[in-house]
Amino acid sequence: MRLTPVNCGFLPLVDSAPLIVAQTLKFAAQEGLDLNLVRQPSWSALRDMLALGHLDAAHMLSPMPVVMSLGLGGLSAKIDALMVMSVNGTVIGASNALADRMREVGWAGGFGDPVGTANALLAASPTPLRIGVPFPFSMHRLLLNYWLQSHPACSDGRLEIVTVPPPRMAEALAEGALDVFCVGEPWGSIAVQRANATLLLPSSAIWQFSPEKVLGVRHEFTQTNPRTCEALMRAVYNAARWLDVPDNKPLAIEILTRSRHLDVAEQTLEPAITGRIVTRLGTPAVDSENFLIFHRQAANFPWRSQAAWIGEQLAQLHRLDPGPAQQTAKDSFRSDLYRRALGPMSVDLPGASEKLEGAMVHRTAVASTRGHMILGPDAFFDGAIFGAAPSKAPIT
Repeated sequence: MRLTPVNCGFLPLVDSAPLIVAQTLKFAAQEGLDLNLVRQPSWSALRDMLALGHLDAAHMLSPMPVVMSLGLGGLSAKIDALMVMSVNGTVIGASNALADRMREVGWAGGFGDPVGTANALLAASPTPLRIGVPFPFSMHRLLLNYWLQSHPACSDGRLEIVTVPPPRMAEALAEGALDVFCVGEPWGSIAVQRANATLLLPSSAIWQFSPEKVLGVRHEFTQTNPRTCEALMRAVYNAARWLDVPDNKPLAIEILTRSRHLDVAEQTLEPAITGRIVTRLGTPAVDSENFLIFHRQAANFPWRSQAAWIGEQLAQLHRLDPGPAQQTAKDSFRSDLYRRALGPMSVDLPGASEKLEGAMVHRTAVASTRGHMILGPDAFFDGAIFGAAPSKAPIT
């Protein structure tokens, strides 16, 4: 059988695992695809390569399709997010010196107290607080803003957020160029091991179910290559489902360790896959529930309500009209294409394409095509609930 070539860009992060597994375990080949993974040095390089058509698809930060479709920052293009590739999986960390000052002002440590950590961080840190993120238009940036900007101690100019590519985050912290960082694994663990860093929080402590990476393609490619897009979604879905099977985790770590795509050691990959995070060198690992989700709880479904939240946050940051920004965001998350590609596989699909984000404090049964879907928790740290009541979406 002749395979259809697909060039897919990615950055060397643990959450690129569905692509690596889809290639290595032949999920892509079984769908008739010759999946060629093209490593990129930065998110801006990946954005430009996709926009210019040098890549067919890409492992993308979840706000990137929205940002490119809105024409914010750099090359713009109408981008479709075909599916979510991972939920959560990023960490917020600081230098050991800053973490020690936080303890002096009352921080209890741990790895799951967003309110107490914010209080101590803003009390103990210099002004301005210099924070590194991998890209200006990232979930890292949106969650940091959501977490800190509403704090009473966070006045204008209190935060200085700068862009640092993930592989350079540990080096920037060690050189004193950063006080704090927010980055995807394995680069947080690498900062602990190489740069005297302390991990303060997982991203899930701010929003318990935040879409982190998506599978993005140009809208033109979606229109001209619908069968290829459907095959790619099925391959990545099967890889993500395989990754979330507990018995497969040791093999997943071995595959990622041996992969030429990531080129990092096993001890830096294991924490994200197992959810056992070493927050400071020499301390025992802590269990972080739902640290990184590839498939469970309908993680791969591109919720239009999650997209709308991204659109609202971007509108606030960049002074856009929130209505059109949310609509552009919702249009870019292609739940309709996901249903079309996965429905014939008898995948259990949610009965609606929007929901109240943050409303589920506990695991909750919801309406679905097969009646077996459990979602949540998806709460925001401040108890907020985003979005209007969901409307019934056509199930095709």
